[in-house]
Amino acid sequence: MVDRNDRIGTGADPGASTGFRGMSAAAVGRAIATGRACPVELAESCLDAIAAHPDGARIYSAITRLRACDEAMAARQRSRLGLRRGPLDGVPISWKDLFDSAGTPTEGGSRLLAGRVPGRDAEVLATATLGGLVCLGKTHMSELAFSGLGLNPMTATPPNVNDPAAAPGGSSSGAAASVAFGLAAAAVGSDTGGSVRVPAAWNDLVGFKPTHRALPLTGVLPLAPRFDTVGPLARSVEDVALLHAALAGQRAPDLGGARLEGARLMILETVALDDLRDSPRLGFERALTRLEAQGARIERRAVPAVADAMALSGVLYTGEAYGLWRETIEARPEMMYERIRARFEAGAGFSAPDYIAGWEALRRARKAWRAVTAGFDAVLAPTVPILPPPVRRLLNDPDFYVGENLMTLRNTRIGNLMGLCALTLPTGVPSTGVMLMAPPGADQRLLRLGAAAEAALSG
Repeated sequence: MVDRNDRIGTGADPGASTGFRGMSAAAVGRAIATGRACPVELAESCLDAIAAHPDGARIYSAITRLRACDEAMAARQRSRLGLRRGPLDGVPISWKDLFDSAGTPTEGGSRLLAGRVPGRDAEVLATATLGGLVCLGKTHMSELAFSGLGLNPMTATPPNVNDPAAAPGGSSSGAAASVAFGLAAAAVGSDTGGSVRVPAAWNDLVGFKPTHRALPLTGVLPLAPRFDTVGPLARSVEDVALLHAALAGQRAPDLGGARLEGARLMILETVALDDLRDSPRLGFERALTRLEAQGARIERRAVPAVADAMALSGVLYTGEAYGLWRETIEARPEMMYERIRARFEAGAGFSAPDYIAGWEALRRARKAWRAVTAGFDAVLAPTVPILPPPVRRLLNDPDFYVGENLMTLRNTRIGNLMGLCALTLPTGVPSTGVMLMAPPGADQRLLRLGAAAEAALSG
């Protein structure tokens, strides 16, 4: 299978930086398999591109050059012997700075954890390494993963690919930037309330939030473990499907022949369409038109329980997050960006009875969601209701920061609260995405549907 992303470039050297940048992870893997690309040349050209990029240090928090070169050499040898371990064997990817990596700082984007060097890899990193993926390094992120904006004045704020003055989206901000700027073929991030899907949408990428606990969290710095999810960011649905499978040590679903004809899709009217700004609305409407043109049957439904669930975010997210990080934060509060610290500290206002009652209420809301959405293949919503806001104003206007952060995460958080798997696709309007949500455990079915939707949107 060869697609438009398989073109390695105009030069004779398949590992040239100009040829590597912009390729999908799947295309890189196919180029390695056919001998048109060398894993070592690909890794070295990518590492050189990171070093030469004017924003490389704002995207990557640490570069694992020796590890990458060793892994690439092993992948080259396997390829020569016909012993490749999978379709992404030898493909260079980045890792968000909350995945433990042996001997490399893993600091969660926070000065509170400066100098933290784990002795072993996170389970998903170890599995991916066994599968032959090449680790380029660690990417910057929102502090302790508790912001959807991607703004981090304490360490670094990565750039947005569409607007250098705008926020990149978070908390997997550097992960998205590493792919969008051609400094990794794909990236691994995490998603607690939208932290994969927001930066993917704002940087015109595909982002996949699997079902909670579909991938292990061992060795992953936590935010709210009852919602934390490992997820890939990449250039295509095929990429995220392959990367998710590599992280799980499994085979990827067959996406061939996926079609939209007859698919029953539901537009969520409750909360998700409120106060949409012009560009996200345009992108969403464009997506709906193209999905319908390919035979999808689209209906609108309200789910009042969504509003009830959204009201529980404070107690469930901040209560758990502050319970986990309270001692660390209280020991050195001055080391945190004050607006992130305030979000954590809000968790002190909730009691154990509040938290237990909140979870009981969320279970009722999830049951109501299932009753309305049963029979639909996926639920649709704009991924983010706003465009990336300007970094300067976020830094200088506290009220603006709080309001934009809440709006940024509003729609994506629905998927986490309802326990769903979710996928965001670029709409063709810059920095806007359309989100498809499916029931827990329906990950492979959602990826097939997403592949068909992707073809419709890009056609």
